[in-house]
Amino acid sequence: MIHHHRLQDATYVASSNFNDRPTTEISLIVIHNISLPPNEFNNNNIEHFFTNQLDFDAHPYFDTIRDVQVSAHLLIKRDGSIVQFVPFDKRAWHAGTSNLKGRDNCNDFSIGIELEGSDNTAYESVQYQALNKVIKLLKKHYPITDIKGHSDIAPGRKTDPGPQFKWSNIT
Repeated sequence: MIHHHRLQDATYVASSNFNDRPTTEISLIVIHNISLPPNEFNNNNIEHFFTNQLDFDAHPYFDTIRDVQVSAHLLIKRDGSIVQFVPFDKRAWHAGTSNLKGRDNCNDFSIGIELEGSDNTAYESVQYQALNKVIKLLKKHYPITDIKGHSDIAPGRKTDPGPQFKWSNIT
């Protein structure tokens, strides 16, 4: 259930990395992957990163993202649990420089969903189950017309959700 632009089944961890949308139209879902450090799972580093609380000295990789402020609307963890960082009516900072069908700045009209994973690691079946449930709910509340990978809206710059993502598992 979605209430006040928040998924009721999700744990809410507020990020300050968002702003108002220039439009009320939400027509796109963008699927991403993330792991911090790369290819390491089942920790709280993503939540800390999206809320500007990551200990940049905890791992050498973190120094490369020290000045980055990003967020997504949702994170689906390896166990299928969901964390929401930004209400759906706000613009999360997930897509960066992007374009879909001649429209730039996909953050303006999209919902960003991160899957805890990497380009080279198979996703868990519970992640697909959670993602399908979320997509179904989002389609009931918003005029979603497209579901794309980050690589589709930022080709050459981004590769996620990667070759391990099975689009055929999206119902």
